[in-house]
Amino acid sequence: MTTLTGASSQADISTPALRSPRRGQKRALANALADPRFRLGAGTGALLITAIAVRRDRVGRCEATAFRAVNRLPGVLYPPAWAVMQLGTLGAAPAAAGAAWLAGDRELAGRLLAGGTGTWALSKVFKHMVRRPRPAALLPGTRLRGREAGGLGYLSGHAGVAVALGAAAYPCLGKTGRAVTRSVAPVVGVTRIYVGAHLPLDVAGGAALGFVVEAALALGRRPGRPGDAGRAFRPPRCCPSSLGQAADGVTLA
Repeated sequence: MTTLTGASSQADISTPALRSPRRGQKRALANALADPRFRLGAGTGALLITAIAVRRDRVGRCEATAFRAVNRLPGVLYPPAWAVMQLGTLGAAPAAAGAAWLAGDRELAGRLLAGGTGTWALSKVFKHMVRRPRPAALLPGTRLRGREAGGLGYLSGHAGVAVALGAAAYPCLGKTGRAVTRSVAPVVGVTRIYVGAHLPLDVAGGAALGFVVEAALALGRRPGRPGDAGRAFRPPRCCPSSLGQAADGVTLA
């Protein structure tokens, strides 16, 4: 009987571990979101879509169904919802900027202050351009909780401020901080639906505006140099002491 030569050596050859397609997709999405050019384009597109979709005199069936599903949640949720909602107020911007300043990250403090206040101011402009009423004027049976919001509905300044602050701070956060930000920023918008202040498209438009403002500030932070076109974008380096941990840099090809 002849022995097979090379069998043992072939068995010793290690094959590379296959990468999960889902993990690769998440990685690709994370890389895309790290680029302010992508955030600016995606945010602008979402802002235009929501602004065109809203109507001043009626609410679509799908939007009304989504609104009532959140607005009719139990009233016992109001105290924690109110607390989370404060993260999207105008005062959240100087508060977050002050925390970053005290931690030693002045660049981040400036972005937080400019992004939060800028988003809040622009939200007022869009309100007067679109002139969509609050939910109570469009949907009978709307449950109002807390102090009734005045003025116009589209778009949500709270949702915009929360997203702008979260997107600016995200590169400087550690793993836990990033997970909290990904959870809290959307919840701020949901709380505005819960208290009867905004409709879902109002919240979506506000979140899109927050992305646009933050991305525009990120792109304008450092003037471009000759030959920079086409190079990979690198997120800013943040002071490690500012928010607990420095984020790992992500480079786009």
